[in-house]
Amino acid sequence: MRDIAPASQDGTPIAPDAPRVPLLLRLEAMGRTFAMQSPTRFWAMRLAIVLMLDGLIMLGSFALSRLILSDLAMPQTLYDPWFMALFVGGNMAVLFAIGTYRQSWRFVSIGDALSLAISLLVSGWLIWMITAGLIAPQKMMRGVMTIFLTVDVPLTVALLLAARSVRRELFKHVRSARMRRTVQARRRILLLGELDWARVMADLVPTDASGLEIVGVISFDGHDRRLNLGGLPILGSPDMLPQIVADLDRAGKRPVSLVVQESSERLDRQQILRIASLAEQENLVVSRFRNPWTSAQPLNGAMHGDRMAIEKMPLAELLGRPEITVQHSYLERVVTGARILVTGAGGTIGGELVRQLAYYAPVEIVLLDHSEYNLYAIEMEAREKFPHVRFHAELCSIRQRPALWQVFERRRPEIVFHAAALKHVPMVEANPCAGVHTNVLGTRNVADAVCEFEARAMIQVSTDKAVNPVGLMGATKRLGELYCQALDLIGSCDPDSPRFLTVRFGNVLGSSGSLIPLFQQQLANGKPLTVTHPDIERFFMTVQEAVLLILQSSARALETDSERGTIFVLDMGEPVKIVEIARRVIRMAGLRPEIDVPIKFIGLRPGEKLFEELFDTSEDKIESAIPGIFEAMPSPIPLELLVEGFGQLARLIAAGDADELVRLTHEMVAASASSRWAEILRRLAAESSDTLLMMPRPVESQAVLPSAPPLPRDVA
Repeated sequence: MRDIAPASQDGTPIAPDAPRVPLLLRLEAMGRTFAMQSPTRFWAMRLAIVLMLDGLIMLGSFALSRLILSDLAMPQTLYDPWFMALFVGGNMAVLFAIGTYRQSWRFVSIGDALSLAISLLVSGWLIWMITAGLIAPQKMMRGVMTIFLTVDVPLTVALLLAARSVRRELFKHVRSARMRRTVQARRRILLLGELDWARVMADLVPTDASGLEIVGVISFDGHDRRLNLGGLPILGSPDMLPQIVADLDRAGKRPVSLVVQESSERLDRQQILRIASLAEQENLVVSRFRNPWTSAQPLNGAMHGDRMAIEKMPLAELLGRPEITVQHSYLERVVTGARILVTGAGGTIGGELVRQLAYYAPVEIVLLDHSEYNLYAIEMEAREKFPHVRFHAELCSIRQRPALWQVFERRRPEIVFHAAALKHVPMVEANPCAGVHTNVLGTRNVADAVCEFEARAMIQVSTDKAVNPVGLMGATKRLGELYCQALDLIGSCDPDSPRFLTVRFGNVLGSSGSLIPLFQQQLANGKPLTVTHPDIERFFMTVQEAVLLILQSSARALETDSERGTIFVLDMGEPVKIVEIARRVIRMAGLRPEIDVPIKFIGLRPGEKLFEELFDTSEDKIESAIPGIFEAMPSPIPLELLVEGFGQLARLIAAGDADELVRLTHEMVAASASSRWAEILRRLAAESSDTLLMMPRPVESQAVLPSAPPLPRDVA
């Protein structure tokens, strides 16, 4: 007979041409539909069925206990049907009263079994005492009844738990069968964590539409090796991972991912790094179960609806350095109630700056960007997430000095975060006029506006490519650093002059057009992953860390009036080889490097260095009071020379002389290596302070402090 297609969860019939559905699946679907349509009737029917089954089990165990003790002289009452009915009914009433039938017994524990046994033992004795004392007076025969209950209670508990275990396994079988019909590909995974956690996962994963299949458990110490946990073998410790994977591979159960219990107290960062190294050798992805309460989607889209899913351990967690700790007090005092302007607000760094700044409730944030779509996107997101903060979107390029002046005059920002820049090395190398115009003259425009409209500070976002630059992009960013350093140093004699702070860091993971998105796009298109050189290395950090660095260092500097002219640099640990990042991306997709996905070396691009640095050869590395951050003491170029050089750059841009523009840019950067201007300025500032202390105290209304020289007013 042809199977009839079942109804779906909402009661609608499935199409006639749907594949056959096993009887158990049809019954399970009908039961779920009935439970949703009539929950009260369903609960009543379920309770009636459970009570009927438990009654039959208790009657059977009662009769079996009598049979087992047939050689023992027992009271005749035990053979009376009315006593059997009373005994079973009394036991069920006690179980009902203590809430046994209001809890789910699909996940029974030893404590539940003990509670059931004690309840049955007590109720059995009470029933016999009442019967022998009141209903049918007779000898108590305590010894005989103790023996009888000693046999009957464990037997009853065993049969009750066995029935529930059968129901549980049947339920798991039905759910697994349903999952197999909806999920075609199964991904095999290994669990690494505490055994209690692994036991819970072993129960949840097989009944979820996640497409995951657990093939074994690895404990931290491996002491329980060769034992089973919820039907899963405990295979050993993390150090045995190569052998474990080899054994599973021979059995046709090779896993693609190692899922780690990240919440365990026994798993620190060094252990994660060691485990990640072993996993990479075996082409395993180091993953974790995704938090179902987060809104972010996994990289491979593994989360669908309310299903369980695994996601890769964030790459930043495997970089081997501690995370930045937030010092909220400094940020609150600097940002709360202030007027903020963020250039490049639609970019990766600028957008994250807006999000984190808004958390500290500034009175308003001005979003400035030359891209209409990026500006629109960040404004809509910011207004939705932070309705208590005023946002103003200004469509403007930092190259447009008059337009930028109008924005500053209209908004009067107190603190400016300068994140606008052209950052892609090959793009700037191919378009030198655009690169210099934005990164050099655009930075000058923002800095001059800060001085002109008396903002409190400008915080410039820089890059490790500005250190000993070989390419034009790095050189342009270095000139931007030099200009801000010169302005910061020249204000040493005037405590009211604006601060110009520069924050330098390495590559940002996941930023637009950066390494990881490029690899992911190549992988999605089925192309080889391209790496410029086998030995090329880079420093990496997350965008959240980068912005925390910017905010923390700038807030500390403004609050403590730190020494002028320094550059803040994150202690980023050791650089990471790009080819290793490529291999990780491939493994995170469940594939094998060089086997499933090739890695192609294409040679260094114009302006690209093999190794990046965080400190220039002309800079002194200084320990900072901010945890995880260093300071670089620069050797800048005098401001008047920079003003003159920037004027020449502007004329070369207007003339379109790219070759001369590149030459002059690199020449200006090279000049900073031999500069002793910072040392001279510090000595002059100290002498000026000593002179002021030695002078008689003037009348307050006539006090005059030395001020910085007037800034240039030229127009690019």
